[in-house]
Amino acid sequence: MAARSTTVSRFIAAPRERIYSVFLDAEAVAKWLPPGSMTGIVHAFEGREGGAFSMSLVYPDDEASQPGKTSDKTDRFEGRFARLVPDERIVWATVFDSEDEGFSGEMTVSTILSPADGGTDVTIVCENIPAGVRLEDNEEGCRLTLGKLATFVGG
Repeated sequence: MAARSTTVSRFIAAPRERIYSVFLDAEAVAKWLPPGSMTGIVHAFEGREGGAFSMSLVYPDDEASQPGKTSDKTDRFEGRFARLVPDERIVWATVFDSEDEGFSGEMTVSTILSPADGGTDVTIVCENIPAGVRLEDNEEGCRLTLGKLATFVGG
């Protein structure tokens, strides 16, 4: 079976340094990472290369969406900062906390920060997406996350 991947990009009117910094700040990640109306809870966070993290993304009670990967309303995941290139690249290796085999395996999420006139082109590449995650849902989640990131950094 071919590796499953998605790529989503967005221009953000903020410098690369500002965007990079909010990937290494647990409180910031809890605010901008959850897509759409989801909220974030950071359980552990070591913002350095090789550092571990774990987090839950929680669906609102009134949202009638697909069930979460960990529980009805929660997607919990853990991972590590696999690679950090200051102001250029953040690579997360992540695993969902789920009893469903469809969500097993390590997914790699690479965020590339490229200089652009007036700001930064931000590209998220997700590789080895578990079979239980619809690619179009992953893409939409990344688009929503990039929108929240842009708002958070003021761009």
